[in-house]
Formats: sequence, C-alpha cells, structure tokens
Amino acid sequence: MTKRFTIGKNERLKSRKAIDLLFREGKRFTISPFRVFYCETGQVELLAGVGVGTKNFKKAVDRNRIKRQAREAWRLQKGQLKEQLIQNGKGLHVFFIFTEKSLPAYEQVFEAITIIIGKLKKLVEK
Repeated sequence: MTKRFTIGKNERLKSRKAIDLLFREGKRFTISPFRVFYCETGQVELLAGVGVGTKNFKKAVDRNRIKRQAREAWRLQKGQLKEQLIQNGKGLHVFFIFTEKSLPAYEQVFEAITIIIGKLKKLVEK
C-alpha cells in the first residue's frame, strides 16, 4: 500500500538539468506570495521544488521555515493534481519561488498553494 500524503525522493525536483530547463523553457505565473514556474514533461510524473531568496530573508532559519511550510501545503494537496495527470498521461515539473518580503502565516501559504493547484489543474486540462 502506498502512502498518500508523502513527498518522496522521486517527487522532488532536484536535477540541475531539469531545473535549468524549467526556468529556460517553462511557463510561469504569479499568485501572491509565490511565482510559479511549470513545464509539462513526457513522463507521467509530478515533481516539485521550492526556493526562497536570500535578498529578502538573510537568515537561513527564515528561508527554511517558508520552504517547510510550502512543502507541507503541497504535500497535503497534490493528490488531486497527481490523479488528473495520471488520467491524462502527462507529467509536470513545478517550482515555487517565494517573492514577498515578510514571513507568512501557514494559512496564507496553504491558501496560495490551493489556488496554484487549481490553476495548474486547469492548465493541464487544456
């Protein structure tokens, strides 16, 4: 039996080549407080990554907190998008960049990820 609410190694966007390709050729949109880069792939997979710039958050503790919150919100909600990708036989690479200058509450991050997943579902449907 597979665990439903997890982010394993095979679901993380870590490859330098894949990330470079995503930023070079992928599409993007902004939903505050995130800028989202996404790219459809040939394989049926859903990979995600999160980044926070050092320009706005000098302390690693703050950057790690934001990344942890974003990954947690993604982990809990990615199931619907993953099911849709499997049905359509598509794959998706997604990267979130936090753009605001103040620390967010978890509820704000969760709500933003909810909206982002809804938009990605619409884009995959097309």
